[in-house]
Amino acid sequence: MKRLLLLFTFLPFLASAQLAETFADGDFTTNPTWRGDAGSFQVTNQQLQSNGPAVTGTALQLSTPSQASTGTVWEFWANLRLATSSGNLADVWLMASQEDLRSTQNSGYYIRLGGTADEVSLFRKDSTRSAVLVIDGLDGTLASASNNLVRVRVTRTTDSRWTLERDLTGGRNFVAEAAQPIDATYQQSVALGVSLLYSSANNRSFYFDDFAVTDATAPLLARAVPLSSRQIDAGFNEAVDPASATMPANYRLQSGAVPTTAQVLATNPAVVRLTFAADVAAQNTLEVRNVADLYGNVAAGPLRATFSAPPATPQVGDLIITEIFADETPQVGLPLSEYVEIHNRSTKVISLGGVRLSKPGSSSAAILPDTARLLPGQYAIVCGSTRVPQFAGYGKVYGPTNFPALNNGGDQLVLRGRDGRTLFEVTYSDEWYRDSQKKEGGWSLEMIDVNNFCAGADNWLASTDASGGTPGKANSVRAARPDATPPTLLRAVALNATTVRVYFSEKLDSTTASIASHYSLGASGPGIIRVVPVAPDFRQVDLTLAAPLLASRASTLAVQVATDCVGNASGPLQSATFALPEVAVSGDVVINELLFNPRVGAVRFIELLNRSTKFIDLQGWQIGNLRADGSVDTDVLSNEPLVLAPGQLLAFSTNSDNLLLQYPTSTTAANLVQLASFPSFPNESTAQIFNSRGLEIDRFAYSDALHLSLLATQDGVSLERIRAAGATTGSNFHSAAGAVGYATPGTANSQAQDAPGGNQELTLTPEVFTPDDDGQQDFATLNFHLDQPGYAASVTVYDALGHLTRRLVRNETVPTTGFFQWDGIDEKGRKASVGYYVFLVELFRTNGGEKREYKKTVVLGARF
Repeated sequence: MKRLLLLFTFLPFLASAQLAETFADGDFTTNPTWRGDAGSFQVTNQQLQSNGPAVTGTALQLSTPSQASTGTVWEFWANLRLATSSGNLADVWLMASQEDLRSTQNSGYYIRLGGTADEVSLFRKDSTRSAVLVIDGLDGTLASASNNLVRVRVTRTTDSRWTLERDLTGGRNFVAEAAQPIDATYQQSVALGVSLLYSSANNRSFYFDDFAVTDATAPLLARAVPLSSRQIDAGFNEAVDPASATMPANYRLQSGAVPTTAQVLATNPAVVRLTFAADVAAQNTLEVRNVADLYGNVAAGPLRATFSAPPATPQVGDLIITEIFADETPQVGLPLSEYVEIHNRSTKVISLGGVRLSKPGSSSAAILPDTARLLPGQYAIVCGSTRVPQFAGYGKVYGPTNFPALNNGGDQLVLRGRDGRTLFEVTYSDEWYRDSQKKEGGWSLEMIDVNNFCAGADNWLASTDASGGTPGKANSVRAARPDATPPTLLRAVALNATTVRVYFSEKLDSTTASIASHYSLGASGPGIIRVVPVAPDFRQVDLTLAAPLLASRASTLAVQVATDCVGNASGPLQSATFALPEVAVSGDVVINELLFNPRVGAVRFIELLNRSTKFIDLQGWQIGNLRADGSVDTDVLSNEPLVLAPGQLLAFSTNSDNLLLQYPTSTTAANLVQLASFPSFPNESTAQIFNSRGLEIDRFAYSDALHLSLLATQDGVSLERIRAAGATTGSNFHSAAGAVGYATPGTANSQAQDAPGGNQELTLTPEVFTPDDDGQQDFATLNFHLDQPGYAASVTVYDALGHLTRRLVRNETVPTTGFFQWDGIDEKGRKASVGYYVFLVELFRTNGGEKREYKKTVVLGARF
């Protein structure tokens, strides 16, 4: 009977089948190969028979490769020689996602033979979930206790309509179930097979034969999905043949454009990814010809699928960060999770696929999925992968892995495109809240004007929404705050002999900033052979020179035009002077001014002066004060190049704006440098400067005793160096003048005094001094220029009647050149009376016994 069936009935059907298994060779391990519990099956009389352990509850499975999915007919013969029940049944898998049919991750479609209802039914399995009944067969069709014979035929059309037929005699007089549902849940398969469950007496009671899978229909083009402006996924209703599907000539747009590449996705063989050389039109049709399925069925075509508005690749300014929630505690109303909000400010649908959110220096980035999209004007929340459910009610949410931890006090965040280009950068700080309470947590930072996306602190503010923020929607602080100011050139620094870094006041348009003709070093300077804007914020530009610079040889860089990232262009020929810096030695850079006792609410500062002829880079230098235990409390002056030109001075503090507020008429803003932290500088200590190698460059042993004793208060009064070339000692410092506000951060010292010219042995200047703390002739200076070293000096001040007024120096060893100062204070700490005074100067040579005596007259006056 079996031979007759094969020759006369079944053989023509098998001739077109993509899988045919009759077990006529007596072997199920080859042609085709079945895998699984192979030791629990055997071929008996050219039929597959179960032969598992005689143990109740045993489950067996056996499968063979099969990728058929739609436009397919499945057929098989079976005989269950037992009484079916919930513990005695067979599942024949038509489509399975796993070779191991018992895997909890397996999904697909199967026919159940038997079970509690003794029926033939079609089920769908959704991975770990319970099976779903697709076609409920007639109950009691397999009711025999020992001979349940059936041949089953299942048809799935190209539009996924299912038909279930059976013949309970094992022949082909099929009876169809009435239901013909549509179910397109699964389009892929890797295997076909059988899965059994039985009690101990039924281990050899399952028989199968005549498996046939036939796909005689050509593939259909189900859809065209644009991934970007140049990439489209062509989705078919079944897996396609790579040989024909990867031929670019088989695809064409309505414009006639043909893709440069066509690639079948490894994760889904029913999808072909097409890449075009140019952007495709927003409204388009894809045509496909001569693509075959895995069984040789060719779709001559043309197959067509229309698509709209392919998502564009975001450009600079299209995709921006508009909200930052870095400090979630204490909770105000938002979920206890960090997030950033991104916004599509363009008029295009943009693809977020491959967009990376990261912090510079990090080895990992949060990468958005290929399917991610943003409509024009749309917002989305980006958070940690495990935090997505907390924001589900706020709108569109993406939870990529490696979401960066956001520092509460401040951080730098960068959005980069798939190709690595910087799309947006922000370096925020908790000072941007401008609210001392909200900066402590629970409130987000919101961008004020999304069209001014290049701006910094001025365009951000703490949220005013009652919940603490506005994730997924327009910001509560939104307002117009346009940028109409072009960038300015701040400075230029030679990083090495052939590289100059140019610093600008704001973010530049990286394209125009790359134009070499916008920069020049004059007719005599070296040419510029390469220009590279420095990512990610593009506030700096690196210039590569055609010839090396000479050390400390000043050059002038001219910038013809600079354009910020919103299009504001500067005027021509901004310029900056720079030079290749040299290594400093001790004394090249000195402490020029120190404020160690600020007013309430104010900050300390230290001012450094380059009194050498060198250009000196302060990168990596440190300032500090010597602690009582011998350790040094230090802070770094700059982590990036910071060059001090000859004669230049810079004042360092933790708040430049505070210095400008405290000393508005005596502060030069361009010479202020703000640090994140600062040494403590108590009222009596030693201030020190160290270079980048930790070598001491200068030190100043200071105390509040160095201040003018007549001051009503020392708070907010700095100590200023008197002579730039003099030693860094207390005698060369004086309280800043009251007339300038008692300090001059970043500005020439109010008490500065040039050394007198000539070679006179002793000079006393000025002839009349007025110690009224107005910065004008506040003290008398006795300058000396001796013929040889080895002298000791005593200087005493007497009034016109010869009474002792002040002992300035007593037997003090002196250098060959120097000075002493008298601020008009007598021995009792009181201001001396107006009148004539005599300086008695006594010089002794200790090794020669020589003694000299001089008298110099000065007038202590007063202004009326």
